[in-house]
Amino acid sequence: MTDITVPTLGESITEATVGQWLKAEGDAVKKDDVLVELETDKVSVEVSATEDGVLGAITAQPGDTVEIGAVLGRIDGGAGGAKPAEAAPAKQEAKEESKPAAAPAASGGETTDIVVPVMGESVAEGTLSTFLKKPGEAVKKDETIAEIETDKVALEVPAPADGVIAEWTVAEGTSVTPGSVIGRVSASAGAAAAPAASAPAPKAAAPAAASGDRPVAPSVRRISAEAGVDPQNIPGTGRDGRATKADAMAYVNAPKAPAAAAAAPSAPRETGPREERVRMTRLRQTIARRLKEAQDTAAMLTTFNDVDMGAIMDLRKKHQDAFVAKHGIKLGFMSFFVKACVNALKEVPAVNAEIDGQDIIYKNYYDIGVAVGTEKGLVVPVVRDSDDMSLAGIEKAIANLGKKARDGELTIGDMQGGTFTISNGGIYGSLMSTPILNPPQSGVLGMHRIEQRPVVVNGEIKIRPMMYLALSYDHRIVDGKEAVTFLVRVKEALEDPERMLLEV
Repeated sequence: MTDITVPTLGESITEATVGQWLKAEGDAVKKDDVLVELETDKVSVEVSATEDGVLGAITAQPGDTVEIGAVLGRIDGGAGGAKPAEAAPAKQEAKEESKPAAAPAASGGETTDIVVPVMGESVAEGTLSTFLKKPGEAVKKDETIAEIETDKVALEVPAPADGVIAEWTVAEGTSVTPGSVIGRVSASAGAAAAPAASAPAPKAAAPAAASGDRPVAPSVRRISAEAGVDPQNIPGTGRDGRATKADAMAYVNAPKAPAAAAAAPSAPRETGPREERVRMTRLRQTIARRLKEAQDTAAMLTTFNDVDMGAIMDLRKKHQDAFVAKHGIKLGFMSFFVKACVNALKEVPAVNAEIDGQDIIYKNYYDIGVAVGTEKGLVVPVVRDSDDMSLAGIEKAIANLGKKARDGELTIGDMQGGTFTISNGGIYGSLMSTPILNPPQSGVLGMHRIEQRPVVVNGEIKIRPMMYLALSYDHRIVDGKEAVTFLVRVKEALEDPERMLLEV
């Protein structure tokens, strides 16, 4: 007898609500069969069987709140107690017969499940974007056979064993979770490769319409209650038409149509002869959602200043050759900005903090996110412990992260845990902007292009290389005085970099 327990659900998540049991007491189960679904404020989690057997007593019923490690039910060893299979209705039989067949495995060949790998901390699902092998094709162990796109990075799925692809059990475009089975490899070396046309991948089911008897996730229930809407009215894109947290956020934030048009079904508009409709990538969808959430949740405000970049430009020109000769990398502007921001964050710690419920978390470390534009969208890799790094160390770290971003090789770990962000729109020619926060951070600094402008210096008008700086901050935690002080300290450090580097 084996207990079915609530798995670890992620950082800061301590409980979940039992959703739907997919097996009944007495049903035979196979290892890795999904038995029950759990709903948390953030994600849906599938609990799978850890061994073959029969589902025994179910101790947690749908709707029950359970904690990590709680027993949900039990699996009895052996299949002797399994319920006899009931005859399926004729309609169901016809439906089963219409399913596309998987590539046949060799007689007696064992199969190995292809499972979704762990995607990283706080990443609970991804989209199966591409199959690189078709059913019937031979594969080698650890060969990449599929790609999964998550909110942040693309992941490669390796073959678990030598053999041939026996079948794909999901379709391209399907949302998948870590540990779920997406296909099988026939480990028999004698299995002949079947023609690709004989085993088409199953088509993804269209999202089900809202149904009055759908289970409602705690996160959806909370968002619905705060917005004063019926959760059953939220169109769902999850399993069995369930509404996800993203569905709920999109529903409550959607502009309300006039009453006369409220009943009209929403449908994509028709495209013209010179238009093209392209589905947003998962990364782009996540960027859009997070930027909108930042505007909806934070009391965001922006303050501006300008900085004379002449001193840094002269310093770079004077020491550039010696710097490159010693460190093998050019001395750029970004390392000075990182240093200046770290010094200012130490003086104004609220800009380096975050809000967690009714608490403020002050961070005594300085992991600076550096926004990088890629073909797929904006990503923010993090330079860790920037306060302990030299200018050369910061330049090398930024160069390495920028290359990984452009090559699509950033990992989840490269982008998690930043405490403050710097965004350089100046490389694209931006004169001034109001950057958007990167939640849960409370501050982001926007850099802009350097422009020769007339300024008054010691009572005389001179032409100086000037740059506008913009600090966007969460006014719930950062006061106006603190924001202005932070920006002034950055300005002072950049206009007198020698004092900053000497820490005087």
